[in-house]
Amino acid sequence: MEKRRHPRIAIKNLSVDVSDGHRFFSGTVSDVSRFGFCMTDLPRNLNADVKKMTVVISGKGKRFKMIVKPKWSTRDALTKSVGAEILEVPWDWTEFAMNYEPAPHRYTDVWDGVRI
Repeated sequence: MEKRRHPRIAIKNLSVDVSDGHRFFSGTVSDVSRFGFCMTDLPRNLNADVKKMTVVISGKGKRFKMIVKPKWSTRDALTKSVGAEILEVPWDWTEFAMNYEPAPHRYTDVWDGVRI
């Protein structure tokens, strides 16, 4: 069961450059929300146990520089994935993420065939 308050939207063609405070690494962004995202294809030696990371996300004609807080990480034989919460979310990121959110559902107020 996911603990997220904001659903993530799968996305392609976004790259990320991330610093753990000591080194820089490159990877891919696999999903986004207004308040966070998932970075994949990162080298295993990225330290995801830091309190803050600096990231630059690029793609789709946009570039976002942000400070994030790592929330979780997983690794496989060669790479690491890190879920991050954006600290002080920039407005242009909010607009960007909202463009990929699904359209809201329109509900009809009907109960037993009677419009209310």
